Amino acid sequence: MNELLKKIFLRSPHDLTAPDQDEPVALVYRGPASLPGCPEAVAKSLEKSNWNFDVRYVGPKEKLRLSQETLATAALYAQPGGEDLDDGYAHLKQHRRDIRRFVKSGGNYLGFCLGGYLAGASPGFGLLPGDTDAYIETFDAAVTTEENSLIQVSWRGERRELFFQDGPHFLINSGASVHVLATYTNKTIAALVADFGEGRVGVVGPHPEATKKWFTDINLTQPDRLGIDLALDLVDEVMSR
Repeated sequence: MNELLKKIFLRSPHDLTAPDQDEPVALVYRGPASLPGCPEAVAKSLEKSNWNFDVRYVGPKEKLRLSQETLATAALYAQPGGEDLDDGYAHLKQHRRDIRRFVKSGGNYLGFCLGGYLAGASPGFGLLPGDTDAYIETFDAAVTTEENSLIQVSWRGERRELFFQDGPHFLINSGASVHVLATYTNKTIAALVADFGEGRVGVVGPHPEATKKWFTDINLTQPDRLGIDLALDLVDEVMSR
């Protein structure tokens, strides 16, 4: 982590002149490049993690705006689910350089569904050694609809069912070093962690952070186990280095 981040790593983003505190700051985007419920579910996952985060929302209508200065106060930036990649990137492309600089300098990025797409390059922030694409268009995909669904993944060798809505799979360049946490049934990558400069990037195509309300609101059968433990595993893998 660079010296600037070391100096303000623990400072509250509500007051950039506040004294150091024990909790590392985690910023969760909430705005037009997300859907209602997605930022809140990510925030709840971060609050339940082992990292004692001070979780704050950031966005065009939040008290904190997404900027280089705000990112410099944080240990982690989370990009939650949203709707359309092109539309989402149109809202966020002005922040591409700041997000890349944040991670490259030692910050951490978490991307869920659309946030995973946005970690790619076409379009996106270019944080991965490769790119992303729609899972539903892959050969032998288990889900081929854009509708809300359940999807089966193998997470560290354990079969799990997760909430899914047109999430990405991850295309990694030959020879690139990444840690694959989960695969879909057709062996394409569902979740991974990769280094970017001095920072780390964790992305997932499905929604392990989904709460019970997600399933009841749309009358979708809830799996035997929610995926919160997998969301926390992703957080741990990104933060542990």
